[in-house]
Amino acid sequence: MKKPIQQRTLKTRARLIECAHELIEAHGYAGLRIEDLVKCAGVAKGTFFAHFADKDALMELLIAERINQHLDAIEKAPTPRSVETVVSSLMPLLQFMACERYVFDVILRHSGAAQKEEVGAIAMTFDRQVRVVSHWLAEGPFRKDVPDRLLADGIQAFCVQTMALNFCALHNSIPMDEQLLPYLKAWLLEKVD
Repeated sequence: MKKPIQQRTLKTRARLIECAHELIEAHGYAGLRIEDLVKCAGVAKGTFFAHFADKDALMELLIAERINQHLDAIEKAPTPRSVETVVSSLMPLLQFMACERYVFDVILRHSGAAQKEEVGAIAMTFDRQVRVVSHWLAEGPFRKDVPDRLLADGIQAFCVQTMALNFCALHNSIPMDEQLLPYLKAWLLEKVD
């Protein structure tokens, strides 16, 4: 039988997460240092490692939390009625996911594409995003000759491609919404002969 988690343990973890948010606000995700975090939280470095395997584990939790906040907003918004609206609805999420190279790298490592043994918080957000977008596609005026889930998987792949191009010297001068729009028009609209 598992022991119940002590209140002190929960409070310490909450304090570490609270301090992480403060430090990220001040220095960005890549600028978060464990030494600064434990100092802010008033705990020993070993205490941090009792709660998180490493900085990456903390980042996965924090980044997934932000992705889920964006997905909450997306779910509450009206169903997009055009490809342009799909793009504009996805842009706040993509802008967060590409806000720093470090964030994008953590997302890719934890998306499920890196063949990790366990499914983590970020991988779960990828699945959630596909479910949310599938719902849009079922209700919206988009092509019906392909299953909604497959279309949503494709949108997600184009989003990752768009974010990757955002970090490419050859393509980073083009705004992400302008990069994504032609992909989604070609993917979501039926050909008219």
